[in-house]
Amino acid sequence: MDTAAGRPKDDVSLPKATMTKIIKEMLPPDVRVAKDAQDLLVECCVEFINLISSESNEICSKEEKRTIAPEHVLRALEILGFGEYMGEVQGAFEQHKNETLESPKVGGRWAKEGGGGMTEEEAIAAQQRMFAEARARMNSAGAPAPSAQANDSS
Repeated sequence: MDTAAGRPKDDVSLPKATMTKIIKEMLPPDVRVAKDAQDLLVECCVEFINLISSESNEICSKEEKRTIAPEHVLRALEILGFGEYMGEVQGAFEQHKNETLESPKVGGRWAKEGGGGMTEEEAIAAQQRMFAEARARMNSAGAPAPSAQANDSS
């Protein structure tokens, strides 16, 4: 079966180790899951994600937006008949937002050598400092280009 993008379905999957962990966390320790049952669960998850993504995209397009927002996904869940899960989904989304806001960006673009993340304010200050240093270097090398002068006057 092909996806909407025309690629074979086998090109899209979820990490098996992650899926196995999720499946095992939901079951009692003495319950085993056959490999073909795990594979089926993974395929169901992929199909569910495709379904929600497609409906979210339709909602987004109707609003003439180019970026699918969390509200589009939540509305898609309701439209597709998953309204009974809205409370749980909303709670998980809020928890995710809180965790990502609280946790430093370790290993990301703004990570420091010590492992702590740079705050947005620190990043903006560093950016402004770098712009000022670059302007100073450019001005000391000669007159700035006309386009740079136009940008500086704003």
